[in-house]
Amino acid sequence: MQKTRQKILEYLHEHGEATVNELSKALDGLTAVTVRHHLDVLRSEGLIAQPVPRHRSTPGRPRYVYSLTEKGDSLFPGNVKTLADHMFGEVVGSLQGDQINVIFDGIADRMADELEVNPHASPQDRLDLVVRHLTEQGYEAKWEATAEGYLLHTFNCPYEQIATHHEEMCSLDMRYISRLLGTVPRRLGKNLIEGGSACSYLISYSEQPYANGFRR
Repeated sequence: MQKTRQKILEYLHEHGEATVNELSKALDGLTAVTVRHHLDVLRSEGLIAQPVPRHRSTPGRPRYVYSLTEKGDSLFPGNVKTLADHMFGEVVGSLQGDQINVIFDGIADRMADELEVNPHASPQDRLDLVVRHLTEQGYEAKWEATAEGYLLHTFNCPYEQIATHHEEMCSLDMRYISRLLGTVPRRLGKNLIEGGSACSYLISYSEQPYANGFRR
């Protein structure tokens, strides 16, 4: 791999995330334009996730931060994901269906509790918030309004290694996203693990808290 791009990957692996300016300083003053070029190449290779805004503590436009995708992170040695994969398999293989459901519900609740949602927010505002949160968690999410309802898409699976070996991971993911949305969406088409281009979820306009909230 090209030396500068390797350094960018190493910096993101060590620090978790970084802005273009932070990377520029770390790369001995490489210009922001050049840094962005290398970031674009790494994104096209699936090694870096879509940048997400980091809001300032003072007034001003947010700065965007970059982080590794699971594919990018897998370039570095480490056994945490392998351990998580084995632990997940042990839990699923050792417990009964009802017990697994209780555990999955608890995990989904804990994960969703990290996001504070205004119960009075409009459907669009809630979806914007959920999309930002999911993208920060590595999902690369977006939503759109269609004739049938709101469509939520996620273009990256942050738990791909586990989901590839254990289809139950998709069930846990569905519970998590349902908690964030405040309603249970309908999954459409093939998901990422099945070879689809995205995991897509339809939220009907008739579903609460989305009823009577559609603005054209």
